[in-house]
Amino acid sequence: MVSEVREYVGLHEYDGVVADLSPEGVKSRLARLGDGPPEPDPHDEAHLAAFEDRLRAELGTAELHRRSPMALLGELDLSAYERDYAPAAERAAARRRHIAAWPDAIDAGLASLDQVSAPVARSLQAAVEGLTAGLAAPGQDPDDPLVVAAGDAHARFAHRVRLAAATGDPDPALGDRLLALLLGAGEALAPDLGRLEELADAERDRLRAWLTDACQRIDPRKRPDRVVAALLADHPGPDQVIDEARVLVHETIAFTRATGLVPDLDGVCEVAHAPPSRRWATALMSWAAPYEADAPSRYYVTPPDPAWPAGQQRAWLEVFNRASLPAITVHEVAPGHFAHGRALRRVKGDVRRVLHSLAFVEGWAHDAEELAVEAGFRAGDPRFEAGVALEALQRVTRLAVSLGLHRGTMSLTEAVTRFEADGHLRGVAAEAEARRATYDPTYGRYTWGKLEIRRLRHQARTRWGSGYSHPRFHAALLALGAPPLGLMGEALAERGTGGTT
Repeated sequence: MVSEVREYVGLHEYDGVVADLSPEGVKSRLARLGDGPPEPDPHDEAHLAAFEDRLRAELGTAELHRRSPMALLGELDLSAYERDYAPAAERAAARRRHIAAWPDAIDAGLASLDQVSAPVARSLQAAVEGLTAGLAAPGQDPDDPLVVAAGDAHARFAHRVRLAAATGDPDPALGDRLLALLLGAGEALAPDLGRLEELADAERDRLRAWLTDACQRIDPRKRPDRVVAALLADHPGPDQVIDEARVLVHETIAFTRATGLVPDLDGVCEVAHAPPSRRWATALMSWAAPYEADAPSRYYVTPPDPAWPAGQQRAWLEVFNRASLPAITVHEVAPGHFAHGRALRRVKGDVRRVLHSLAFVEGWAHDAEELAVEAGFRAGDPRFEAGVALEALQRVTRLAVSLGLHRGTMSLTEAVTRFEADGHLRGVAAEAEARRATYDPTYGRYTWGKLEIRRLRHQARTRWGSGYSHPRFHAALLALGAPPLGLMGEALAERGTGGTT
């Protein structure tokens, strides 16, 4: 978890360090899991155990470091040094150490990377090739032996991925057993995949009805599909996306502070173009991490590649339509990821500050979109509601596609069609979402996490009665950090606002 704890936790003693993903490197680290003393708090001990289970599942049983270049890609990524968490000279020195580690890290990773399917390789090929953009820093000598050696090693990595794209197994499916294991191991839950498929269909139907209602309020004279088409067509140009996102950052933070949806929201959030190695995502957050000195967080946005044909650029820009971009910003900034990141800086104890459940992190941010509607963000504007519904339809389609693709009941072509039909995406945007399921098999966690958080919020309302409020519930929940879904119930414990703080 070296790259995770460096960037998202802020343990910068790992700056310049790259995890050993060789077969022996992974085996030796897995063997050491569980060697430490138990945590004094039972909740934290269960939280820690869930993460040990997650790593055993991902690297031991499923061997994802053999199936996908994603782990090695994350370890090599240099973009974490772009944020101002430390003086520029310190970050530059760490970056140089990181570059120096590339050759050995790549050779170690390639020793493991022997089961990459063709769809996974094709999906990540552009991101792997984009890593070299990180080697070029202002004033960097391209003939620097350090950079040349890293570039040569990267060429070996890129060649292996291209080879897998051409000759790898055409079937990326993990199967029921591995998919259920990967979903549940880090969440202290044992998911029923059939039940999750039913929940996905029911949620899709609810969201479709909500979108239809919003469309009728926008223009009752037009069919909902015509209204959606008009909404998608109303988007900023490629040079305007960043500026419009900046305006929305100020709006969402001001709203979250005014409503108290997240306690004590502070900090600064900047908007920037996503680094080349992260352009597989349309938008993402790189927050000021819990163990860092305070610094601005980065809301990364990915406008379309200018080299793409005009039609592909238009399809990509539709993702940033003016109905959905506010919902995306609520998700990434406030009360979503940025606000959550600020809360993580205040939780007590290494377990809660270091170990972040991805299903909780993404479920929290996804739930924030609908929560913002309920709390009155842009009240009376059905376009924002339509945007939230559109975003949610894309997320619930992720859950359906991940289940279908990895259970062998859906092809990649059918997954693209599903995103077009249910997620209202087109062209390259639909293809990118479908391809993500190949290398991110648990990306259905957005909807799963959202539904579990909303279920717990309902329990809190029932238990606390007139004493319930969003600020009270969120303070109790976020005091747990980013807990495994199966352990969130501690937020309702009698000992107060979320256990030991």
